[in-house]
Amino acid sequence: MNIDTLFYDAVDLLKQLIAIPSLSREEGNVADLLEIYLKEKGLSPYRKANNVWLLSTAWEDKKPVILLNSHLDTVKPAAGWTKDPFSPLEEDGKLYGLGSNDAGASLVSLLQAFLILNREDKKNNFIFLASAEEEVSGKNGIASVLPELPAIALGIVGEPTGMQPAIAEKGLMVIDGKVYGKSGHAAREEGENAIYKALPVIEWFRCKQFPEVSPLLGPVKMSLTVLQAGSQHNVVPGECTFTVDVRTNEYYGNEALFQQIAAECGAEVHARSFRLNASHIAIDHPLVNRAILLGMNPFGSPTLSDQALMNFPSLKIGPGLSARSHTADEYICLSEIREAIDVYLRLLANLQLDSERRF
Repeated sequence: MNIDTLFYDAVDLLKQLIAIPSLSREEGNVADLLEIYLKEKGLSPYRKANNVWLLSTAWEDKKPVILLNSHLDTVKPAAGWTKDPFSPLEEDGKLYGLGSNDAGASLVSLLQAFLILNREDKKNNFIFLASAEEEVSGKNGIASVLPELPAIALGIVGEPTGMQPAIAEKGLMVIDGKVYGKSGHAAREEGENAIYKALPVIEWFRCKQFPEVSPLLGPVKMSLTVLQAGSQHNVVPGECTFTVDVRTNEYYGNEALFQQIAAECGAEVHARSFRLNASHIAIDHPLVNRAILLGMNPFGSPTLSDQALMNFPSLKIGPGLSARSHTADEYICLSEIREAIDVYLRLLANLQLDSERRF
């Protein structure tokens, strides 16, 4: 089967996926479509909730396992769409539609690559996994499936990277905080204004710098993104609450970093989760070596993906550009899908893996 045939099949499937709304936690109909599509090809997909996956048909336990993963879900359509986000539209070499770039093109390209690797690769087993709830880091997405899969030696995560390999990815920790004052009447010298008491806390988050800076991911980045206090103009606020978006590098685990923040920031703080840590793969890993030989440029990604939930070496790479994600009139260039299938095959075919290696 040549690349052109794979390309046409991928585009046709992507159009079908776009036409079915698949917002996070509402992916049931699109998972149904994919499951039926795979069965019509004579395959035997597995299903858990809205996650769908395949194992190599000629599975051999002694072979290393490579996971090919991308996600089914999308965000809600952004404001400003001039086209119907759920009506796939080909125009000037582009395919418009919600989820076309993030990450439908990666999903269909990885699937076509799997179909070839499943038949032709003699060195590795493959798993294709279309996961749910990626956009919300949901617990019923890939996190619920990974424990049921065989041990994985390597993961490929399909996300729009311009088909360049992201060998590191920042982690995410969301922190909610509260500063206490004392309510009083604004006309009198009463109370302690919680907003004023919060000012040095806000300044701490704005100025704090952690010493370990990653050559790929840069420093830890903290952004105070939500601030709430007060109920009416004549009442001194007794509480000020805030939310901080923390993007971590590979030198800081989320839980240890939180303990340092809690000890230093001067406010009562709580982390929503510690599960989305930074991830990376060694620069001398066989996959990275092959990517470099193919002329690719490894980089560190500031955006989060299901890679954060993988406890094995993984690399993020896919067609499209991150800047198009979550935007009005989202699109993928058709040529990018064709390129992606070809690159995935050249990157993965008969890759020699050390089954003992972790990172």
